[in-house]
Amino acid sequence: MDQNERQVDRRKKMRFPMERELRYKVLDGERVVTHGIGVTRDISSNGASFRPAEPVKRGAVVELSISWPVALGDETPVRLVIFGKVVRSTGEWAACAIDQYEFRTQSRARQAAPAMSVVGSNLARWAEACRKGAVRATANA
Repeated sequence: MDQNERQVDRRKKMRFPMERELRYKVLDGERVVTHGIGVTRDISSNGASFRPAEPVKRGAVVELSISWPVALGDETPVRLVIFGKVVRSTGEWAACAIDQYEFRTQSRARQAAPAMSVVGSNLARWAEACRKGAVRATANA
């Protein structure tokens, strides 16, 4: 147990250990700058802790697509898609605050990964709203 794990946990929401495969995208504006695969460590209603393939910088805008442990109707695989910002990054592990989430069904057949240069419409709208919110917060300061 390292020093960070020995500190008193002051989080308001209970975290649930959940080791699941995930895919992530890191945004810069409306452009995906990197993507990869990783694994979750735990999740709560406010955030998720995960191990990315490569370090993700604190403050990065991310989309996490996590394989959900329960299938819809015991047949259709489901993914939890999280939109948020990285609030902590140690290089090996990162933590993301959840700003928005949705459950999506996925095909049972494995498909090739889509091109990552274009951002999906939900992700693009959310990233734009975050950017405008940051601009407004800066203007009001």
